[in-house]
Amino acid sequence: MDIRIYNTLSRSKERFEPLEEGKVGIYFCGPTVYSSAHIGHARSALVFDVIARYLRFRGFDVTLARNYTDVDDKIIRRANEEGVAPETIAERYIEEYARDMRDLGLNEPDHTPRVTETMDAIIEMVTQLIDNGHAYAADNGDVYFAVQTWPGYGELSGRDPEQMLAGARVDVNDEKRSPMDFALWKATKPGEPSWPSPWGEGRPGWHIECSAMSTQLFGDTFDIHGGGLDLVFPHHENEIAQARGACGGHYAKVWMHNGIVRINAEKMSKSLKNFVTLRDMLQAVEPEVIRTFMLDTHYRSPVDYNAEQLADAEYLSERIYAALHRLDGFVGDDDVPSSTPEVEALPQLCQKVHSALCGLRERFISTMDEDFNTAGALGHVCSTVRAVNRLFSKGDEAELLAAKPLLALARRDLRELGGAIGLFQDDPAAYLVRLRGRRAAKLDVDVATVTQLVDERNEARQTRDWERADALRDKLDAIGVELLDSPEGTTWRPRIPAQDAA
Repeated sequence: MDIRIYNTLSRSKERFEPLEEGKVGIYFCGPTVYSSAHIGHARSALVFDVIARYLRFRGFDVTLARNYTDVDDKIIRRANEEGVAPETIAERYIEEYARDMRDLGLNEPDHTPRVTETMDAIIEMVTQLIDNGHAYAADNGDVYFAVQTWPGYGELSGRDPEQMLAGARVDVNDEKRSPMDFALWKATKPGEPSWPSPWGEGRPGWHIECSAMSTQLFGDTFDIHGGGLDLVFPHHENEIAQARGACGGHYAKVWMHNGIVRINAEKMSKSLKNFVTLRDMLQAVEPEVIRTFMLDTHYRSPVDYNAEQLADAEYLSERIYAALHRLDGFVGDDDVPSSTPEVEALPQLCQKVHSALCGLRERFISTMDEDFNTAGALGHVCSTVRAVNRLFSKGDEAELLAAKPLLALARRDLRELGGAIGLFQDDPAAYLVRLRGRRAAKLDVDVATVTQLVDERNEARQTRDWERADALRDKLDAIGVELLDSPEGTTWRPRIPAQDAA
């Protein structure tokens, strides 16, 4: 098995070799729970859900962990605004986040540690850093990591500590010895939650949390640490320094980072008012469409969220489920052959699509093994779907009968390989009904009405009555329906306003 993963630390793809044969430990950074989950949270969670699924599909015993930061300045600020306890805010949004991820179709991680439940391990790590000469307690009860004591600082992000120091701002009356030093422990302030420590009442800094939680779960060295690209610096850079400085291990062997989510080509930001919550997305489209939309881009690349891209993902999802629906009506599990049919013994049409139907598994796995390339893997799925549709649309009765073993293989592989990335597991008929029902609801029209008009137009096109076909297209356009013609047939979707497609 030759799985290759891009390692942010080495800036190259490396052959993946787990610490323990057959087992993989993955830790990725979860949300700070002070507000609703947004699509950036969804992307990171989806990426590592898919990585875990695929590694399990490839035979690994995977342990996946995702944390909750449940004590933080933002949580405290939100609690003060609402006049409630910080833990009330944290619990509310933990429950909401977990619900949104379930509704998106993600598996629950094996571990979901919280900062407030890891306080002993955090204090122990801070103590060890002080003992090892990498941290110091200030007079006010804060504890800081001394960056200049760690020679490898900057190796993950590629930043030069000397240049960072030269450009750093020096705060007046700062308790830090160097502007680059960062807080491991913060002395308590009035009205804030706090915990007892050797340095007085306080709470942890942000970066120490994940170092403590990950090493508590997986030990001084584990396989994969991940998160969004925006966490490379300073969060993950600081994690490495803390964990290695305290424990002496290698910490994470592989560092994986998913690209950011952009809204209409701009970085998602509350200040720009282009912030999209996952709950809003789930109410607008099928969860599988969201997953398809995100997986149709390589995890390391940015995702551009806009109405057109989402509509394209819906169309892709519909095409795949429509093909599965046709397959379900024609072949069953008992039709899967014990060996791949020989191409020479098949009719000419079947020969032309033989490799697309029988070679999906090998191409899919080869592509996914190369740094979890879901976009490329979906491309192979589309090639198979085109071959399926070609047989159904072009084949006569004899050719379809000859193709039955090929189609049974395609049906099995589409299902099994889809399961490896969390797609194509729904009942096709039920899924298509829901998908088209959502579309009609957006237009405030009846699905049957649109379907009838589309069918009438198809009949007009078949009889080459182009005038009537154009009139029906205009009628559909007037109620907001956009038609999508392809060799496999015609489908439709609500027309995308020009400003949303930009």
